[in-house]
Amino acid sequence: MPLSTQSPSGGEPYVLTASLDNARHLSSLLRAVHFQDHATCFATANGLRVTVEDAKCIQANAFIQAEIFQEFTVQEESVMFRINLAVLLDCLTIFGASSLPGTSTALRMCYRGYGYPLMLFLEEGGVVTVCRINTQEPEDLLDFDFCSTNVVNKIILQSEGLREAFAELDMTSEVLQITMSPDKPYFRLSTFGNAGSAHLDYPKDSDLMEAFHCNQTQTNRYKISLLKPSTKALALSCKVSIRTDDRGFLSLQYMIRNEDGQICFVEYYCCPDEDITEAEL
Repeated sequence: MPLSTQSPSGGEPYVLTASLDNARHLSSLLRAVHFQDHATCFATANGLRVTVEDAKCIQANAFIQAEIFQEFTVQEESVMFRINLAVLLDCLTIFGASSLPGTSTALRMCYRGYGYPLMLFLEEGGVVTVCRINTQEPEDLLDFDFCSTNVVNKIILQSEGLREAFAELDMTSEVLQITMSPDKPYFRLSTFGNAGSAHLDYPKDSDLMEAFHCNQTQTNRYKISLLKPSTKALALSCKVSIRTDDRGFLSLQYMIRNEDGQICFVEYYCCPDEDITEAEL
């Protein structure tokens, strides 16, 4: 690959080096979590995690496993930095968001460590562009303390089922109410918009349902304004895992298959909007 030689000599050694034959694999995933301008990047030997947060109520994580990259080297136990995600996406698509058929933008990404910029070497059709993006001090990330041992209910749904739901439900509603239960209605999505209440039910034996593990009836509401950013990941995904823990916190984990058939994940955590009394139900 031409970019294997495109790294300046001298200075500190790189603590992170990653190469991709097709930068679009990375840019499409990052676009799925781009609802705030800044993101925190966290690299280990297992791969790269990019985290975006808003209002201390929602957190999105894009996971890009090391195997997705043609080269992925981390010289320290972990490497962490904050970056302007909008600028990073602009650089990754500097040759245009959609390349000509049969062409792709090769990427080599290098980072020397704290205080240094993130270096991007992008090559398409023999043209190489070098981008230097300033990095920032990483901020403390929210710990949603979403532990698998505290998960009360979990379903895995084909993404088309959830895409249809978002298309049919009344998005003038401020909240999306999610009911998960071992008994009917099993899995219900409800909105309360200008046109009144709307409910969408999925039986546990629905063709769209891939797994159904519900231990107790839970009904929680989540602000639609917080959930809307996750529809970017939903549009790219083939399956979605929907989990709630004993506090009513929501985890949406989207399984995304790229053009080469490789699997990546984007996960959203969202806190419940309010407690619901029995009278409201």
